[in-house]
Amino acid sequence: MIKRILSIASLTVFIFACSKNAVTGKRSMTLLPESEMMAMSFTEYDKFLAEHPPLPESDTRVQLVKSCGTRIQKAVEQFYADKKASNDLKGFQWTFNVVDENTINAWCMPGGKVVVYTGLLPVTQDEQSLAVVMGHEIAHAIARHGNQRMSQGLLVQFGGAALSVALSQKPALTQQLFQQAYGVTTGLGTLKYSRSHESEADKMGLIFAAMAGYNPEVAITFWERMASSGGQKPPELLSTHPSDETRIRDLKAFMPEAKKYYKAQ
Repeated sequence: MIKRILSIASLTVFIFACSKNAVTGKRSMTLLPESEMMAMSFTEYDKFLAEHPPLPESDTRVQLVKSCGTRIQKAVEQFYADKKASNDLKGFQWTFNVVDENTINAWCMPGGKVVVYTGLLPVTQDEQSLAVVMGHEIAHAIARHGNQRMSQGLLVQFGGAALSVALSQKPALTQQLFQQAYGVTTGLGTLKYSRSHESEADKMGLIFAAMAGYNPEVAITFWERMASSGGQKPPELLSTHPSDETRIRDLKAFMPEAKKYYKAQ
């Protein structure tokens, strides 16, 4: 009887935590209120910047990232306003910072907390390609992919305990789960789950970049450049990201839809 009650309670949590993606129309289930994820995001973001001091605003690389990020932010806000879904962005405090580390990475925490590493910029080469990456990372936060992955991690580690309970019982592990969920650290996670999120973020990010005035077709040349850059890569089955070939094929198929949103600036 007790097990049955717990099962019903767990199901109720999932039902009430079901949210609709305004871009794809898909519904997803999360255990964690987005307000709690944002509160943790703002704390973790400040901690990260304290340990990895960002470049000053006078740096031209920072100006580039902030300019690109702000344009995508406005596109996201316009898209959600058009969909009458602006409430999905409630509590966002957009922030764009650049960290001087030779790491080819960027990420966005809940609430629009973005970090771009200087190691990414020689790879993107220009603002158009940077917009592809930033649109993609912002899409992860907008679609609450990290919340879904964090929820899954809490289920595995704590049996679905509340975030506050996890933080009080095992703060270091909870922090690690959060960082993995948002790409601050690397980890295999649940492979198919992560690849699915990557593909969704590719498409959402392309729409946001196109609305911001960046040519979406640049995404193809950017990923082709990435594919030809060499280096040992794991097979798609063992990677949390789609293979370059799969990603390029899917982006080409989605390109006619993305171009509907493109207005050159």
